[in-house]
Amino acid sequence: MPLLEVRDVAVRFGGIVALDGVSFDVEAGRIVGLIGPNGAGKTTLFNCLSRLYECDRGEIVFAGAPLLALPRDRVAGLGIGRTFQNVALFPSMTVRDNVMLGGHCRGRSGFFANALRLPGVAHEERRTLASANELLELLSLEAVADQTVSDLPFGTRKRVELARALGVQPKLLLLDEPASGLNHEEVGELGRLIGELRERLRLTILLVEHHMGLVMSISDRVVALNFGRVIAQGAPAEVRRHPDLIQAYLGTA
Repeated sequence: MPLLEVRDVAVRFGGIVALDGVSFDVEAGRIVGLIGPNGAGKTTLFNCLSRLYECDRGEIVFAGAPLLALPRDRVAGLGIGRTFQNVALFPSMTVRDNVMLGGHCRGRSGFFANALRLPGVAHEERRTLASANELLELLSLEAVADQTVSDLPFGTRKRVELARALGVQPKLLLLDEPASGLNHEEVGELGRLIGELRERLRLTILLVEHHMGLVMSISDRVVALNFGRVIAQGAPAEVRRHPDLIQAYLGTA
């Protein structure tokens, strides 16, 4: 059974069709690239998976459970982590505190337990801190752990956001244009890092990216969208030669 099943998903914004019957599967342990021209519907689909958007039609099943029936605040706790195209961190907080926020969503202490600082809360906080420190080491962020995010270069902020997404201990990691704004050397390092994280943390990864070299080099499978529809899916070598994909990008087959 696939870890993620997307079935006939459709989304409209007024008279604009953003997604029009999108269907595909993501097998556990795989890296799947989601590609397409600007406006193809990639980020809209990510927002449906994160429950930021409601679907007008269709079904999304994650780990055997209907995702669209869940409240939005339960998505991370279910095992779905996400980064954003535009880095969405708290700039006045330290790197460590930003990463710890990812772990807090898995905590079980309620408002009153935290307000009263009950013993269980202290234990949970220590566990979250230990997990955050492990992620800082994994992503080579120890040297900047106590710096505020606003003082960091863009590429480092990208790694901080990735660490925060990993803090939810995801089964499925959604990466929204992680190579955006990175130079050639940084993109190469990112590709190696994504592969290493998949192996070490046993992740399943769905990757939205415009950098074709990165997508084709690390993905096990690629799904191509255009005008809200799936136009090709399969192994990277097959998809990159598909005439509909070539026409979508270049205007000619």
